[in-house]
Amino acid sequence: MAEYNHREIEPKWQDYWKGNETFKASVDSSKSKFYSLDMFPYPSGAGLHVGHPLGYIASDIVSRYKRNKGFNVLHPMGFDAFGLPAEQYAIQTGQHPAITTKENIDRYKEQLKNIGFSFDWDKEVQTCDPAYYKWTQWIFMQIFNSWYDYRDEKAKDISELIKRFQTSGNEDLHAACDDNIPNFSSQDWKNWTEEEQQGMLLKYRLTYLSETAVNWCPELGTVLSNDEVKDGFSERGGYPVIRKQMKQWSMRITAYAERLLQGLEIIDWPEPLKEMQRNWLGKSIGAEMAFPVEDSEIKIEVFTTRIDTIFGVTFLTLAPESNLVSALTTSDQKESVEAYVEVAKNRSERDRMMDVKSITGVFTGSYATNPFNGERIPIWIADYVLAGYGTGAVMAVPCGDQRDYEFAKHFDLPIVPVIKDVDISEQAVATKDGTMINSGFLNGLGYKDAIAKATEFLEERGLGNAKVNYRIRDAIFARQRYWGEPVPVYFKNDMPYLVDEADLPIILPEVDKYLPTEDGDPPLGRAEKFEYTPKSSATSYPLELSTMPGWAGSSWYWYRYMDAHNQDDFVDGEVQKYWENVDLYIGGSEHATGHLLYSRFWNKILFDLGHVNQEEPFKKLINQGMIQGRSNFVYRLIYRIHGFEDKNLPQVFVSYGLLKKFFDAYAKWKNGQKEPFPEKKVLREELRQVLIERLGSEIDASQITFGGDKGEIHTAIHVDVSLVSNDELNIEAFKNWRPDLTDAQFILEDGKYHCGWEVEKMSKSKYNVVNPDDIIERYGADTLRLYEMFLGPLEQFKPWNTNGIDGVSKFLKKLWRLFHDNQGQLNVSDEKPTAEQLKSLHKAIKKVEEDIERYSFNTSVSTFMICVNELTALDCNKREVLEGLTVIISPYAPHIAEELWSLLGKQESVVLSDFPKWNEEYIKEDSHEYPVSINGKMRTKLSFPVDQPKEEIETAVLANDIVQKWLEGKSPKKVIIVPKKIINVVV
Repeated sequence: MAEYNHREIEPKWQDYWKGNETFKASVDSSKSKFYSLDMFPYPSGAGLHVGHPLGYIASDIVSRYKRNKGFNVLHPMGFDAFGLPAEQYAIQTGQHPAITTKENIDRYKEQLKNIGFSFDWDKEVQTCDPAYYKWTQWIFMQIFNSWYDYRDEKAKDISELIKRFQTSGNEDLHAACDDNIPNFSSQDWKNWTEEEQQGMLLKYRLTYLSETAVNWCPELGTVLSNDEVKDGFSERGGYPVIRKQMKQWSMRITAYAERLLQGLEIIDWPEPLKEMQRNWLGKSIGAEMAFPVEDSEIKIEVFTTRIDTIFGVTFLTLAPESNLVSALTTSDQKESVEAYVEVAKNRSERDRMMDVKSITGVFTGSYATNPFNGERIPIWIADYVLAGYGTGAVMAVPCGDQRDYEFAKHFDLPIVPVIKDVDISEQAVATKDGTMINSGFLNGLGYKDAIAKATEFLEERGLGNAKVNYRIRDAIFARQRYWGEPVPVYFKNDMPYLVDEADLPIILPEVDKYLPTEDGDPPLGRAEKFEYTPKSSATSYPLELSTMPGWAGSSWYWYRYMDAHNQDDFVDGEVQKYWENVDLYIGGSEHATGHLLYSRFWNKILFDLGHVNQEEPFKKLINQGMIQGRSNFVYRLIYRIHGFEDKNLPQVFVSYGLLKKFFDAYAKWKNGQKEPFPEKKVLREELRQVLIERLGSEIDASQITFGGDKGEIHTAIHVDVSLVSNDELNIEAFKNWRPDLTDAQFILEDGKYHCGWEVEKMSKSKYNVVNPDDIIERYGADTLRLYEMFLGPLEQFKPWNTNGIDGVSKFLKKLWRLFHDNQGQLNVSDEKPTAEQLKSLHKAIKKVEEDIERYSFNTSVSTFMICVNELTALDCNKREVLEGLTVIISPYAPHIAEELWSLLGKQESVVLSDFPKWNEEYIKEDSHEYPVSINGKMRTKLSFPVDQPKEEIETAVLANDIVQKWLEGKSPKKVIIVPKKIINVVV
């Protein structure tokens, strides 16, 4: 019989799809569109492992299904190609990052094409391609030339703001801007120099330069975002990170905080991911007020959501980075404060938020006054206060906040209760129930009334006002590294100006090294004459030396896919109106507060400025789970031989089963449940025999001692999973794996070495990475695709186990045999199918359609297997059935489906066929088999027509011989019949 040969057939159909441009998408107004997108990958040097394609396979199934359902499908792929790994490799080797990136992309594309994805490769984008980043730079320019009008709740062109300044200054202007901007008139504006005007505009622009506290990594020579720093070290490389003030580009994402929050209500995203964005945005409704500092003109502004507890304030705390620290520090506290600040400022904000156990702080020596009661309040510095949230200062109310409470206890500061009948002897109580005490004019009021009255007091006396605050800070938009998009800005008199659009792209220049200059400038400072000459000037000006952050190119790429070759615009307006936005987006939840937030931000700006017609970029988002690795272990014994101390003893590995027996017996022996402990003697004897054979010397068992310094008898070592099959180690391959293993010896079970195993993250260091190329070579791409879906629900984490893939491979061979006779010849009949054959097919059509529509792919694979088993049992070779089966399985296993479709005499690809419609008449059940229980215990099964009345069913049940036997002559109290479910006779 001619079996299905994936090595021949899969490349054949991949070439067919490429040659016929089967998946090329273009605007077709006669069809409804469907835009299916995967988060594009960063092309690492390691290539893909079997965990990477999980989401791609799911989106590909949906894309192929939607084509069969008549949709015009856009399903592109590209590469997020700027990144730190390629730059680090360039620093180490001197090889240009572009070369490394191209090699990695070529490898990725080869692997992706081998899996049979229906990507429209004609629309491929690479963020490091100047033809692409020209438009990233163009979008930056649009953002730079914009400001945010809170009254109209949208971004507007900066020219409107200039006109306003010319006519009325900034009077009655409600705009997103820097803090503490003075009021100015139109005459003031006209009297200013160009530099002064540009400086003022910079305080309103949606992207701007400012002095900012950043995470600086000296080893990497760049600023890192908060999510790139862990425990004070860079996530990549593990290098120390310090906090320092630097002039940085930022984007005013805070202007969009409320719209980003509200937009979450209209998109179909996983609720946990939405909650992550809500928390990151961190909306708080409260009040802002100022505490005057004693003997000073300084006022410390704080934001609080609990102004009702103002009489419980017993100290103020400042962030270590606060600009007020030096001004408030007295001479006798100067040394202590400086030492504390030096340590605290180098901890990342994330570390400080997460660390709830450490209590540290230092007194400034200064005092403020509580304007509500005139109390004198000490001013402290503490690293649990963040400069980036609120005002960077906190009014500490120890009775209602646990961190304030612990701080007060630690430094022996007062704790004043302000809510009646609340016990704060052991901890703070942040309740909103109860009435106020020790609170002056607020005494006796409840939470809401106290909030209202305290806020009224603030506003009447000009001490503060009600305010909505957000945790999110403006996004740092610069990296001091080489491999990124150049910022299209030059500097004249230290003021930033945009280059002319006609001069885009500003190309990344060549440099001699990919390191900062000797003067500390970013690597672009090494370029010869990295300058710009405006058309209106004969003078050349220096260009910006920082590059854009990694998220810039990924914050708009879905639009470029729509119109990838357009040289005149980032996307044609009519093309964008057709494709609109992404219907299905699949990717990891780790991007919740990075890429996914910045993409929504940029999309809203483009929407406000009229460049796109959709405010949200991604209608539906699915976070795929992770395929975890199944690691294998070998176990090296730790032993000594008395009398052989000067010998180079061999490494001896004991099979997992023997080792497990040893430890199981040891545990029982240690607990006094078994005496003596013979397994130790058995293991020692096994080791003795191996050593005698290896060393050629007689060894007595008494000479052998197990255990290292800590008493352990073995070391578990990860072994490359490619050397293991069904947990059995290929001993010869293992010996050849590393030079130190050449002379390894083994204690076997039944002549075999069995490895242990554990589910862990797939990682090169754990040697559990499975290359999809190896799976495809052995089993085929269709087997890989089906198996990854079969592992479990898309959103869940699940372990990879190559041992289970054989079943899927056998299923595809069984499907193939359904179309062939025993001699391997095509055997398809044009006879009308039987009712049972049609029933089997149409059940499958209905189930698969429902599964894909709700993105439940794993159950479809089970459905295919059941259907093929049923059709095989029914000896079905009817064309009508086989054609329908081929189409519904084609989104999952496209190569075998194409081949079978061709064998059925079809001239066009199965991609162009219609998804079959299921017929209710074929799958309607005429009868139902009921489990019949007596007092809750199932005793028999009986079949009845589905429309038979309950009375007739009850009569037939009670007359049944088996039921009569279990009734033992007793009359039933009642008979419970749940239609098409169960029957229970209660005696």
